[in-house]
Amino acid sequence: MAPTMLLAPKYLMPLLRTSQRFPLLRCYLKTDCSTAQKTTGKQIKKLMAANRGEIAIRIFRACTEMNIRTVAIYSEQDKMQMHRQKADESYLIGKSLPPVAAYLNIPEIIQLALKHDVEAIHPGYGFLSERSEFAQACADAGIIFIGPSAKVVKRMGDKVEARQAAINANVSVVPGSPGPITSSEEAMEFCKQYGLPVILKAAYGGGGRGMRVVRKLEDLKQNFEMASSEALAAFGNGAMFIEKFIERPRHIEVQILGDKYGKVVHLYERDCSVQRRHQKLVEIAPAPNLDPTIRKALLNDAVRLASSVGYENAGTVEFLYDQTSGRYYFIEVNARLQVEHTVTEEITGVDLVRSQIRIAEGRSLDDLNLTQDKIESHGYAIQCRITTEDPAKQFQPDSGRIEVFQSGEGMGIRLDSASAFAGAIISPYYDSLLVKVIARASDFRLASKKMLRSLAEFRIHGIKTNIPFLINVIKHEQFLSGVVDTNFIDEHPDLFNLPPAKQRAQKLLRYIGNTMVNGPSTLLATKLPPSDVEPTVPQIPYVNHIPCGWRNILLELGPVEFAKAIRAHPRLLITDTTMRDAHQSLLATRVRTFDLLRIAPYLAYQMPQLFSLENWGGATFDVSMRFLHECPWERLQELRAVIPNIPFQMLLRGANAVGYKNYPDNIVYKFCEVAVKNGLDIFRVFDSLNYLPNIIMGMDAVGTAGGVIEGSICYSGDLSNPTLDKYNLKYYMDLTDELVKAGTHILGIKDMAGLLKPNAIRILLSAIRDRYPDIPIHLHTHDTAGAGVACLLAAAESGVDIVDVAVDSMSGMTSQPSMGALVACLQHTDIDTGLSSKDISVYSSYWEQTRSLYAPFECTTTMRSGNADVYENQIPGGQYTNLQFQSYSLGLGDQFENVKRKYSEANQLLGDIIKVTPSSKIVGDLAQFMVQNNLTAQQVLDRAEELSFPSSVIEFFSGAIGIPYGGFPEPLRTKIMRGQKTETERAGARMEPFDFDKLAEQLKEKFKRDFAEHDLLSAALYPKVFDEFEEFRKIYGPVDRLPTRMFFVGPKIAEEFPVDLETGKMLHIKTLAVGDLTKTGERAVFFEMNGQLRSILIRDKEATKSISFHPKALKGVKGSVGSPMPGELVTINVKEGDIVEKGQKLATLSAMKMEMSITAPIPGCIKKVHVSSGMKVSGDDLLFDIE
Repeated sequence: MAPTMLLAPKYLMPLLRTSQRFPLLRCYLKTDCSTAQKTTGKQIKKLMAANRGEIAIRIFRACTEMNIRTVAIYSEQDKMQMHRQKADESYLIGKSLPPVAAYLNIPEIIQLALKHDVEAIHPGYGFLSERSEFAQACADAGIIFIGPSAKVVKRMGDKVEARQAAINANVSVVPGSPGPITSSEEAMEFCKQYGLPVILKAAYGGGGRGMRVVRKLEDLKQNFEMASSEALAAFGNGAMFIEKFIERPRHIEVQILGDKYGKVVHLYERDCSVQRRHQKLVEIAPAPNLDPTIRKALLNDAVRLASSVGYENAGTVEFLYDQTSGRYYFIEVNARLQVEHTVTEEITGVDLVRSQIRIAEGRSLDDLNLTQDKIESHGYAIQCRITTEDPAKQFQPDSGRIEVFQSGEGMGIRLDSASAFAGAIISPYYDSLLVKVIARASDFRLASKKMLRSLAEFRIHGIKTNIPFLINVIKHEQFLSGVVDTNFIDEHPDLFNLPPAKQRAQKLLRYIGNTMVNGPSTLLATKLPPSDVEPTVPQIPYVNHIPCGWRNILLELGPVEFAKAIRAHPRLLITDTTMRDAHQSLLATRVRTFDLLRIAPYLAYQMPQLFSLENWGGATFDVSMRFLHECPWERLQELRAVIPNIPFQMLLRGANAVGYKNYPDNIVYKFCEVAVKNGLDIFRVFDSLNYLPNIIMGMDAVGTAGGVIEGSICYSGDLSNPTLDKYNLKYYMDLTDELVKAGTHILGIKDMAGLLKPNAIRILLSAIRDRYPDIPIHLHTHDTAGAGVACLLAAAESGVDIVDVAVDSMSGMTSQPSMGALVACLQHTDIDTGLSSKDISVYSSYWEQTRSLYAPFECTTTMRSGNADVYENQIPGGQYTNLQFQSYSLGLGDQFENVKRKYSEANQLLGDIIKVTPSSKIVGDLAQFMVQNNLTAQQVLDRAEELSFPSSVIEFFSGAIGIPYGGFPEPLRTKIMRGQKTETERAGARMEPFDFDKLAEQLKEKFKRDFAEHDLLSAALYPKVFDEFEEFRKIYGPVDRLPTRMFFVGPKIAEEFPVDLETGKMLHIKTLAVGDLTKTGERAVFFEMNGQLRSILIRDKEATKSISFHPKALKGVKGSVGSPMPGELVTINVKEGDIVEKGQKLATLSAMKMEMSITAPIPGCIKKVHVSSGMKVSGDDLLFDIE
């Protein structure tokens, strides 16, 4: 009996009168079945869901609303799953059985139900839902089966009988086999009669499992075997049904409900055309843009077919609609509730699960107020199935622990899920469905927008999901047009253009957790920890514009006129090296972009008089990737964004660019071009041997790119000592002539070891200024001996235009001379720098505090002062520090004096060469070699033919880095080369141009994303370092955003700190605890992030040294065959020693009810089989080695 309007509150009356009333308001009236008169039967008081996961919870929720006590069953693998906790009672089923078999154990389920007074069983979908013997077993035990009768389940579950029933009901069908087939030979006979393509289907189940489309006869046997195996695993019966495959159909299904009294109604249709592997991904109700005539015919045919077989309870009649011909064909009846029943509920307002239970109790459709004339469709609903699958890997299932789960809710969104929460374990044993997202709105496009919004709000970390793919589907214009067919996904590869998942916050937590458990990711040079100091960042006044600086002049005039402006400038100009050479000399090049960016605005606003900032190039390029895990190009871009007014200067090693070897010329040219694009202005071009061909090539690359060329002379020897005649004035003047002739804008003098004495610089500058009065001169020196400021003052008096200094707290010793000291000495003179001592003091204070954060790399741990013996050993500043670090770290601190002596000897053995990276490294390598082997210079000469020299020494004598002034020393060269040729021309001229397009393809294949041109350059210069950098960032995210102490050693327990991800996005992280060691060698690290609890499992490397783990496949090695996903190996098809062809089947892997063939990626011989049949494997576990 229909309820009266008095059941509705008065405030709902106006809404109920409108023609556009919401379905849920109709449901308020129509489905409150507890008050309706029942025709017959008794009310169920206790119900079991013979299923798991989301559908079990859906059933329990309906029962709770109906005051029915609920019972759950669960397998051993599901003991932690949510559906067990949602029921009033739960019981273990199928102990010691395989995961799926546990839920297929009919006798145990019936016995359990009887034992606990269960009156009814709802089978859900999948598992036993379409097994007639289960429905019959329930009936025999006196238990109500929530579904059709066993007879109908059997008839509709048999594809052949269902097909015949459709024919009898005058419903058109697709040509198919007259009965189930059990062999590929039978399938072959059908193909020969009806042609291809055909579709294989499981005869006793659905859901896309056991289904394959075959287009080639040669593929039939393998597809039949795999489909039959899947069907057997999923439904307990491997029999198949075969039929002609209809191309490009829409998949339309009709929801029906029937009672025990012969009455059947439809609840309209759903469009399920968006599917892959015949499994539905997106469902829509009603079907958009469906011809009303076709819709009416479909609905009538579905009701007629169901009525003809005496169908009762819920079911779905499925059709294929051929849009070209306008014909539709029956394909099957699903005698159960469908995964996508939700969209029908949303448009009709009918609770299908509740209705199922009431019908099973004996209520009629009239009792439930579900007559056809009262069932209406309102608006549109879309369902997306979020699964734990990776679309980028052909939807391979993923399993593991959900680390973060945040859903997308709000108006018009319904979420049906089970184990969707942080900490949930997704097993590889069951279906990959995680959450069903249902969006409802008044029209299809608005429902799509709501779905997009919801999907975009989801944050699921720890496992892969198909969310990015679903977003691409929902926003695709063809989908939004409302007409897609079952080929939609296959025909739109653009759907797989998936943006890389950021997950930045979670990756950073993983990095912090790993640092707390396993220690620093960057090897620390000393035992000193970073200080707890939070450096005070100087405030800058709020102004509307940044003051003009020398870069404004450069951009306005161009390099040539810029050089003239420098020469015309009456004061001494200052280059600040604090951001590059100073920390390279004092702190092992470890200063991070984080700390550079904090002080950068102060420089732009308070010190625009600076001629330039040396902040890039040299060793900073590879160290930033190798040890700081940050991109050097991003450092350049970010600094340029906040300092637009001061020129940026870099160190370019001529043909070496920023590497330690020669590269093809086009790499150097491309490097300079991209550097200029990213904000670099002045290039100090030098060669480690003063080898002119390398310098001039680098200068040309800079000029071609539009940069300012600072062709530089590397200084060695002592011009003030007339007895030293190798590197005399003529030598330096000849070099100057060539650099000016080659078109340098600025002449650089690079005194990399601090060997220039005041008198020597006067001699050199006087000679250059006399010959070239118009060329700007830029001097760089080090303060190793302590005479740096004196040298700069002498240079200033002798006509130098620009000098390099470092801010006071980062100056001295192996760094540059003090900025504050030089500025103070020149105040109130004609060449006063114009810089404020007060501003310098504030700047220095910041770096004094910040430097304490780099205590693990502090050179003063072992170096207490400068040392004038540099005039003898000639060790460059940065290398001096590194050599001392190395000596002390090896326990040879007391031998550092010996190392310095051997450095001098090694230099003489090599011919007294110019020493700057990379030539200085060669001298250092030979010196260390001599120390370790206790060799004198004479012994090296005598035994050169038998000694195993460092590779860098051999490369030097081969001419790989250039030709030293005076040539290679003999007979040492001949002895070391042992008959090998020494090149006499520039290395880059002999090299083939580098193929950047090929590199881009290789990187995209390796890392599955496109790379910017600056990334390609990093990879070209440092291939291995770049690969490791990419892998690191992929795992740990943008660690350059972490505060410096957190980056190096991690936070303390209960410490809270901010992380500025980007403008307007701030993380607040607090460390809570580090858990005990688990059996698998992991520790849980607990955080509070933005007020929410987060946890990360970190493997304890020290504790797991004694634990054996299955080896992983080697990335980039094609013969190393890994498991594409977690799962169980069903069969192994090869043995060691077998010869295999590319594409040959090696094994079959089963996961989440899906089977996958593992094939050989290359032809070759099976060297080793690492697995066995029945073995469980994780993703990337090594299966086979092929050689």
